Amino acid sequence: MNKALRLSEKWFRSGLWLVAVAFAGFLIGLGGTVVRNLPQVEQRLGLEDFIDQPAARQARAAIEQARQARQAADEALDQARLKLNAQRADAASARETYANWLAARQATRQPEQDAELIRRSAALDALKAAERRALAAVEAQQQAALDARQAEERARRTLQTLEAEAAGRLDEGLRRQELRVFLYRLALTLPLLAAAGWLFARQRRSTWWPFVWGFVFFALFTFFVELVPYLPDYGGYVRHVVGIVVTVVVGRQAILALNRYLERQKLAEARPDAERRQELAYDVALARLAKGVCPGCERAVELGNTAIDYCPHCGICLFDHCRQCTARKSAFSRFCHACGTSAATSGPGASPHPPGA
Repeated sequence: MNKALRLSEKWFRSGLWLVAVAFAGFLIGLGGTVVRNLPQVEQRLGLEDFIDQPAARQARAAIEQARQARQAADEALDQARLKLNAQRADAASARETYANWLAARQATRQPEQDAELIRRSAALDALKAAERRALAAVEAQQQAALDARQAEERARRTLQTLEAEAAGRLDEGLRRQELRVFLYRLALTLPLLAAAGWLFARQRRSTWWPFVWGFVFFALFTFFVELVPYLPDYGGYVRHVVGIVVTVVVGRQAILALNRYLERQKLAEARPDAERRQELAYDVALARLAKGVCPGCERAVELGNTAIDYCPHCGICLFDHCRQCTARKSAFSRFCHACGTSAATSGPGASPHPPGA
């Protein structure tokens, strides 16, 4: 078809295709902005939106209370251990002193030192009792710290259970929200596809075809890039079901279109040659000839073979001869390429063979 276009027309068409691409690009930018902002109509969901707030506040308060109690018990435990260490050091020193004194008394065996023996024994017993009290204080603080840690752990387990239940509800909420956002996108995309289909079917060869094609490109991009990647998953069921439905719908339409095309071709091939050539558009015929196929039935034909004047498949005339100069020419040409005689003069009733042949 491009071979039949004027040079200026080729440049104009190239420029118009650029207009179509630019128009599609701006539409895609606008559509992408709208699609990206669609999730903003929904509230951003979080774990706190689904957790049992009173129970969670109670668990968090218990955790904080247990943490403070544990911290206080740990500090008190450190102090009690210091006191215990001091008491143990004093008791050990007193026992050593007492042992030395007792050894000296046994060596001298002086009766007047019995009172001193009693006093030193009582002092040593008092230190031992103080050591035991310090040890009891340490054990009490250890028990308090253990109780606080266990209470904190119980509160944390309670909070984790609440958060796990809330996480399940959050997942369900996110899936519902994802489905709603997808439906928003679908509600925006389907009218665009319907409009693009109507424009493609009715207006793609109109005067305003660059804008038609630009809108078609935009609609296809919106569907395959802005919609399809956001199909909800739900274990793959939604994607597979949507894929099956789309495949069945598209395949059915393709099969029906093929059957309609074959029926039209059968009816067309049964009509007279002149009538069929007259109904073929000039540009369509040239485009098919340029591809090496018959303009009537679109089957392959050896157009370079000068012995072939008719399609061997459907019988339509492909080449005839100019009545003015008898040159062999395409039956679809408007003028003879040898003498320039109009095809209205040389055909369509012109003989495919030169006069007298």
